[in-house]
Amino acid sequence: MRQFTKDELQVQIYPSRAEMGKAAAEEMAVVLKKLLKSQDNVRMIFASAPSQNDFFIHLATIEDIDFSRVTAFHLDEYIGLPADAPQGFGNFLKERLFSKLSPLGEIHFIDSQAQDPQAECDRYAALLNAAPIDIVCMGIGENAHIAFNDPPVADFNDPKLVKIVELDQICRQQQVNDGCFASLDLVPTHAVTLTVPAIMRGKAVFCMVPGPTKANAVYNTLEKEITTAYPSSILRMKQGAVLYLDTDSAVKL
Repeated sequence: MRQFTKDELQVQIYPSRAEMGKAAAEEMAVVLKKLLKSQDNVRMIFASAPSQNDFFIHLATIEDIDFSRVTAFHLDEYIGLPADAPQGFGNFLKERLFSKLSPLGEIHFIDSQAQDPQAECDRYAALLNAAPIDIVCMGIGENAHIAFNDPPVADFNDPKLVKIVELDQICRQQQVNDGCFASLDLVPTHAVTLTVPAIMRGKAVFCMVPGPTKANAVYNTLEKEITTAYPSSILRMKQGAVLYLDTDSAVKL
């Protein structure tokens, strides 16, 4: 494993995505267990993407975590997908992670079928505002987005915690590249997302980014200026953030 620091961001590079996922899960579990010793409840935010699968697999095997004292949120959700659509991010998390853990204390899902998406943003923001966020588990998109904060809509000083966004084409194409949708025309055009300030509220941030399709985004995150043209570059300003890579995603460093 190779490691270095870029500004405030710790970077760790592993030989494979499986080793990356295992290390991220183990290190996150250490933080989670420590928090559970000092407080009644831990509030966590999870990303929903294939890039998180190795992390999820290993997290589900770690013993002695009382997930009944964990409150879970997710980063984003499409607008207008059927409630049972497998591409829905809440459904993805149910299948890939939440169903594998001991029962979680609470899970707060963003409603993709909400009749009033703005009201849903307000509802979810109020839930996030109810108490501090302890841990964020996330990834980076091919266009360097975090959650659905694509470059055209990302705002490092966003006054909102949750907002409606239009997805750019690179972001929508990534959903096809990841195998979530058969073609671009099937990918929704709008979504509800946590904003950049909402994500950066997390006391600890664990960011898992494997695979060759993320190599450009990783390079831009670490080597370009900190700007909304590369939303994930904001991670370099976050104390307590760790970026986990494999050799494929780190190939351009």
